[in-house]
Amino acid sequence: MREIRCGKCNRLLAKGEALDLAIKCPRCGAINHVRATSLNSEGSRAPGKEPSHDKNRQGL
Repeated sequence: MREIRCGKCNRLLAKGEALDLAIKCPRCGAINHVRATSLNSEGSRAPGKEPSHDKNRQGL
C-alpha cells in the first residue's frame, strides 16, 4: 500500500492507490495532486495473461 503525503509539511494524508486525486492537507492547507504514473497497478491483470487475439492463426 502506498502512502500519500503532503508535499509541503509531509503529513500522511492517505494510504492506498489513486489514479487521480486532489486532497487538501488539514494541517497546512496545501492542495496536493496525486496522479498515477501508469494505468497498470498491482490489482490489474497479471502479466502474461493477456487474451489471445490471433485471428489469422490456423489450428495446428
